[in-house]
Amino acid sequence: MIKPPEMVLDAVRRRDWASIRTQLEDLAATGDAGAEVLALLASARAASGDAELAHGAADQALIKEPANLRAALVKADLLWAQGDRREANFFYRAVVQNTAAATSLAPDLVEGVARAREIRDFVSSDIFARIREELEREGYSEARSSSRFTLALDLATGRKQPYFQQPRAFYFPELPNTQFYPRAQFPWLDRVEAATEAMTAELEAVLGEDEAFAPYIQSVANMPVRADYPLVDSMAWSACFLSKDGVQTPNAARCPQTMAALAEAPLCRIKARSPQIMFSQLQAGAHIEAHTGYLNTRLVCHVPLVTPPDCHFRVGNEVRSWRRGEAWVFDDSIEHEAINRSDRTRVVLIFDIWRPELTEEERHLVTTLLETMDAYSPKVTKWD
Repeated sequence: MIKPPEMVLDAVRRRDWASIRTQLEDLAATGDAGAEVLALLASARAASGDAELAHGAADQALIKEPANLRAALVKADLLWAQGDRREANFFYRAVVQNTAAATSLAPDLVEGVARAREIRDFVSSDIFARIREELEREGYSEARSSSRFTLALDLATGRKQPYFQQPRAFYFPELPNTQFYPRAQFPWLDRVEAATEAMTAELEAVLGEDEAFAPYIQSVANMPVRADYPLVDSMAWSACFLSKDGVQTPNAARCPQTMAALAEAPLCRIKARSPQIMFSQLQAGAHIEAHTGYLNTRLVCHVPLVTPPDCHFRVGNEVRSWRRGEAWVFDDSIEHEAINRSDRTRVVLIFDIWRPELTEEERHLVTTLLETMDAYSPKVTKWD
């Protein structure tokens, strides 16, 4: 395949499109021209206003090399000028996607890629505005309409990205992929929230004793550990367990009202694994990096007790801030992270419950499976 002569490449750097066209027309007529020759000819023809011939050369280039950046850009610009935004958007998207594989670009292509990105952003915002207009005309209201549809809309228009369950140890299929569960689905949380003052008083009592809290992630002798993770063996993220790996600790007796508040909660009970009930402390400036839990058969509950401002919690694509006494339930098998940007410590009560979608038989079988697995597996430090 014939490649562009050096004098043509010099003309490209000078953007002498008339000269380029003169030199390449004969090469293209031989039928042996490579994709880059045809793409440059397409640019030259487009620069001289011959849109139809430019389309033809760009099409030939793309047949020979479907990922050719210049040919896709010529097609995109020509279609955009013709008012065919849908087709133009297809080629602009290809330009943006193929840019990552390009090692170096001519100055006109650098400008073209920037133009492609701008137009893609404009098209996305324009499409979203039009969609919202049509939906509102048909009765849609973000405040009143289905929250699931609103999420689907955000995903379709690129405002959010999808996140899925990714448990690190055990996956139970066909469970809903819900980040934060509706609070109304858990009426027993009323009793938990009503005990906020009493639980806070018990928390303050144990906070006064250093030995009550310990680093949440602790290294184990002779076991590998993430040396690059800043919170290993750190009090920046610490916990006071009332129940650890399914066994009540002495701290439970010191916090009777906290334990009583959880009497109606469907705690996940698996020998040597759960329930986990703890006061979780996150110091000022601490960041719990994005991670996923071990199972998707449980949900995790937070009851905020000490909540300075500017503390944030993300599950999937939803970010919330803790508010004292307002509980939430989330799926920790979906990527989540926490950060405390305040100058004070944040403390929440955390405990795990069975997913409401599991039947009693399924809970029993999952318990049996996990307890049997644990009996033959070495115990290692759990993330959460």
